[in-house]
Amino acid sequence: MNILGIETSCDETSAAVVRPNGTILANLVYSQAQLHASYGGVVPEAASRDHLRKLPPLVEEALHTAQIDWSDIGAVAVTCGPGLIGPLLVGVSYAKGLSWTCAVPLLGVNHLAAHLFAHWLAYPEIEPPFLGLIVSGGHTSLVHVASWDAFRVIGATRDDAAGEALDKFGRQVGLGYPAGPRIDALAAAGNPAAVSLPRPLLDTGLDMSFAGLKTAAVYWLREHSSFSLEDLCASYLEAVVEVLTVKAFRAARMVDLEHIAVVGGVAANSRLREAFTRQAAEREVQVHFPPVALCTDNAAMVAAYGYHRLQSEGQGDTLRLRPEAGLTLRD
Repeated sequence: MNILGIETSCDETSAAVVRPNGTILANLVYSQAQLHASYGGVVPEAASRDHLRKLPPLVEEALHTAQIDWSDIGAVAVTCGPGLIGPLLVGVSYAKGLSWTCAVPLLGVNHLAAHLFAHWLAYPEIEPPFLGLIVSGGHTSLVHVASWDAFRVIGATRDDAAGEALDKFGRQVGLGYPAGPRIDALAAAGNPAAVSLPRPLLDTGLDMSFAGLKTAAVYWLREHSSFSLEDLCASYLEAVVEVLTVKAFRAARMVDLEHIAVVGGVAANSRLREAFTRQAAEREVQVHFPPVALCTDNAAMVAAYGYHRLQSEGQGDTLRLRPEAGLTLRD
């Protein structure tokens, strides 16, 4: 069986073909970053139209890359939430059409759970239980993965996600959208201790908050007309990274877990990877990052989780499947 995966939850259009054993035959991602850059963020209507334009040829290209044809598809997995409702509707509608035409199961996939399956694709030998840190532009959550069918959110951001906080800061200092990669590059040449910035909720519980950090950066910029952009980026990124690492290791200790899987777009950040790797060695906890290609939104992780659903539940969804912008891991 080959599982066709489709991902259109935000500003990446992706199509993938994955085998049941996790072998990725194709995983194509088309980014809309250039489209949205002039607006400083994602414009949902523009994103929807671009998905509609790009998805059909991208699926065709994925099949060509995988060297298979339509008759070799055994199931269609598609992100049905959370995300932007317009882009989700494009992917779900297209997947329904393929499922009907090819007479194969349709599998609606929770985008957050799919990110956790990026860990399975990269490290199939490391089974649950483990702690998952989902950290991206729209989501920041600590998840106790007791099994591949049991997810429990034990900590989350109360306001901005970590990636959102980085992008908003990037706009403040003129880095454009998306700002995360540019902040990462500039921070590598800066001093993370140059600017004193807060770490909201650092000493309490497992929930996180990044809105106060963003506000503190705004006030700092108002008071300083001259500064090193590298130092400011390094200091801001360090505050985000410290909150994420402290909360994750605290959560792993509280639920007695020896493995942490860090997934999502921000998991590609080099400073985050460095900090987790160093502290893991000190705390005798193993930390795992998927390859960068599996950190950002992609359809391979969607296909992987879709196949697991099919194996676990024995059937797919009906054509009444609807996208849900606010879908959570508790749903």
